[in-house]
Amino acid sequence: MTNPRRVLILGALSAIATATARLLAAEGARFVLVARDAEALETLAADLRARGATSAATVAADLAVASPEALLPALLEPLGGAIDAAYLAYGVLGDLGLAERDLTVAAQVIDTNYRSAALWCLAVAAVLERQRAGSLVVIGSVAGDRGRKSNYLYGSTKAGLGVLVQGLAHRLAKVGARAVLVKPGFVDTPMTEHVAGRRGPLWATPEQVAPALVKAASGGGTVVYTPWFWRPIMAIIRAVPGPIFHRTNL
Repeated sequence: MTNPRRVLILGALSAIATATARLLAAEGARFVLVARDAEALETLAADLRARGATSAATVAADLAVASPEALLPALLEPLGGAIDAAYLAYGVLGDLGLAERDLTVAAQVIDTNYRSAALWCLAVAAVLERQRAGSLVVIGSVAGDRGRKSNYLYGSTKAGLGVLVQGLAHRLAKVGARAVLVKPGFVDTPMTEHVAGRRGPLWATPEQVAPALVKAASGGGTVVYTPWFWRPIMAIIRAVPGPIFHRTNL
């Protein structure tokens, strides 16, 4: 499969989504870009057209609360009613300490990262199933591989979403469509700007992980770690026995 030409990006203003879109724009992709900030979306659309995109339509919407069933048909119209690739790229890291004290904050993280994202995945998967073609690429996280005291709420939402995407991959395989879970490690983005030690040896830029997302839509496995070294790192972390793991400060 060649790089996708009709591309829907849910959460288009995330740093990783923007870097991915710029790569696809150079291939002449047609876009529908969805995020909350209408003005920033128009700026991104102009940038993508300048980089070679055939077209770039924008829709301002809060994906965490919007109804996929109501909104998705309108999102597909500028693409002729079909998609080659849909990227789900939105989410929140949240403040774990605050969420532990205030369950309404915890609910917001869960609703954004899992409940709403799962519904969008199911809605897009239904389109791909009808088409019998196309790819759903979902940005997960290595944080979903094992619960750690530093980010277990965020990690649990990514773990749940990851299982759902793997199930969708199983469902779609029989019709020739795809669902792919991409698991970045530490990425230097606005969402992680408060994290100490950014830009260390394990950190990547959005531009470094974007090629993996482009490739994910075009073929390969259904679970992708990026950069590649996170696969063995997380295999080791998952294998550490509980009594030893509980003495760590991860």
